[in-house]
Amino acid sequence: MFSPLIEDLIRALRCLPGVGPKSAQRMAMYLLEKDRDAAGLLASSLQQAVEKVGRCSKCRTLTEQPVCSLCDNSRRDHALMCVVETPADVLAIEQAGNYHGLYFVLHGHLSPIDGIGPADLGLDLLNERLGSEGESISELIIATNPTVEGEATAQFIAERARAKGVAVSRIAHGVPIGGELEYIDGGTLAHAFNSRTVL
Repeated sequence: MFSPLIEDLIRALRCLPGVGPKSAQRMAMYLLEKDRDAAGLLASSLQQAVEKVGRCSKCRTLTEQPVCSLCDNSRRDHALMCVVETPADVLAIEQAGNYHGLYFVLHGHLSPIDGIGPADLGLDLLNERLGSEGESISELIIATNPTVEGEATAQFIAERARAKGVAVSRIAHGVPIGGELEYIDGGTLAHAFNSRTVL
């Protein structure tokens, strides 16, 4: 129906999460019909990012520098390290504004079925950092997702951190602020009851 280049553009846009055939088609048509300047800027920015953005050599978040600005910031608490699954998790925690320690980004979670093991998550680098004399990490905060794989990953990391003499904590999961109990799923409620704290 469309020319080969337009079909290629629509197919390329479908790689984005949540973008189906119709959404990709609308995006492609908008960029080509209504805003070619934005299309050129998008193409240029994407090309630059693909060529220049890599992983921080310390925490593995996305950056164009060898060491990201968070790891390089002397005002952050270098005794705390938070382990997350994705760079988007780092952004979410930073936007919340109450954590000022370091990070370690796994870029996934353990999943033997999918062939994802400890080496794929950079756990050898994490292990080195926890045992390094140059690092002064006293607490590891695990903030993996509350899925079966996320919990397994958290347990795996916790065991190794404790073996290095590092205190380990897990972020709380449960009822969100403003949530109503009747609308909360059973698993979340069970976790909230099991993780309750004394007032």
